[in-house]
Amino acid sequence: MSKKIYFKTLIIAITLFLYNCDKRELNTISKVDTEEILIEDFDEFYDKFHKDSIFQMSRINFPLDGIKVDSDVEKKWSKMNWTVLKTKIYEVDTTEFKIQYKKANDSFYQKFWIENSGFWGEYKFRLIGNKWYLVYAVEQNL
Repeated sequence: MSKKIYFKTLIIAITLFLYNCDKRELNTISKVDTEEILIEDFDEFYDKFHKDSIFQMSRINFPLDGIKVDSDVEKKWSKMNWTVLKTKIYEVDTTEFKIQYKKANDSFYQKFWIENSGFWGEYKFRLIGNKWYLVYAVEQNL
């Protein structure tokens, strides 16, 4: 009789072990399948980008595409000549400047200028790896 109890106990233990193994594997798979990929909100990024200069520098990969033109001298953008952006396009004084901007799911374009002055700026932001980055900048002041 002790052999019967031993085999029943062994079968129950093996069954419980296999059941728990399957359950853990299913839980792991379902967690991976349902894990959300979080995409950074552009408006939150854009606000922080203009308020926090350290954050801003972390979201620009230098050398940045575009140029800075000042008195007919063209320079490629670098960390050394970058001017921190503080004014959002929505806050530009439209009595002095003209503005244009366009937002898409994975990009944001903005431009500002003073009519007939030779002064303008253009910036492009792009969603890369679920985070926003400034990827292009042109500033001209002739």
